[in-house]
Amino acid sequence: MKNILIVAAKEIREGLRNRWVLATTLLLAALALTLSFLGSAPTGNVGVNRLDVVIVSLSSLTIFLVPLIALLLSHDAIVGEMERGTMLLLLSYPIGRKQVIAGKFLGHIAILSFATLFGYGAAAVALAATGTAIDAASSVAFAAMLASSVLLGAVFVAIGYLVSGLAGERSTAGGIAIGVWLFFVVIYDMALLGTLVAAGGHALPGGLLDALLMLNPTDAYRMLNLGSGETRAFSGMAGVAGHAGLSSATLVGVLGAWTAAPLALAALIFSRREL
Repeated sequence: MKNILIVAAKEIREGLRNRWVLATTLLLAALALTLSFLGSAPTGNVGVNRLDVVIVSLSSLTIFLVPLIALLLSHDAIVGEMERGTMLLLLSYPIGRKQVIAGKFLGHIAILSFATLFGYGAAAVALAATGTAIDAASSVAFAAMLASSVLLGAVFVAIGYLVSGLAGERSTAGGIAIGVWLFFVVIYDMALLGTLVAAGGHALPGGLLDALLMLNPTDAYRMLNLGSGETRAFSGMAGVAGHAGLSSATLVGVLGAWTAAPLALAALIFSRREL
């Protein structure tokens, strides 16, 4: 465990040195504040809790931004250090390759967690400072959104490690990472939407729809935050959520599986890769 924490601390220091922590925190905070004060303006006095509107806005932002940040953080975690020669130096110490992966993962999750909690938390603090009424249910939903956003980031950090373990060059890993982001965030949902349109207004079988949603971690995240509670009524997900049979616990489990599987594969590939 000590070796894992040492590697994690190394990744955090490198993140601070490269200003990754500051840049991601400021970016998320700026976008969160913008969405908080501009995105909730159209609600007027219709009785919608402003924090619920912020949750919808930030969840939609997270689907696009957090996976990209996670992949940029992790796509060169293995191949980049191998090209620089620092991986050989690191493994010259009494530390196993699986410990290296675990330590890097812990460090990158710490960076993402800090950026998400403080960046998005600024929106809730700003709303509270302006005297906006925030009920307990909305507070719980906001906290769940923060936690699931970190979990979504963990999914794509793990996928980034898998890409980094498979790629032979850092530039190749970067290109594959962008392709992965485009597939899960844009292309998959366009294909799913096309499937629903092709159904001619007929609902897909519940089991098929559930399987299609679970095959994409961003859709699992979307259903978790936009397909339940008060937010489903004005997030545009009420129709899909009504036909899907996925509980919140199941969706969290899906995100957990999407994290564990790529991370395990990355560790296996790295353990067999020649330096």
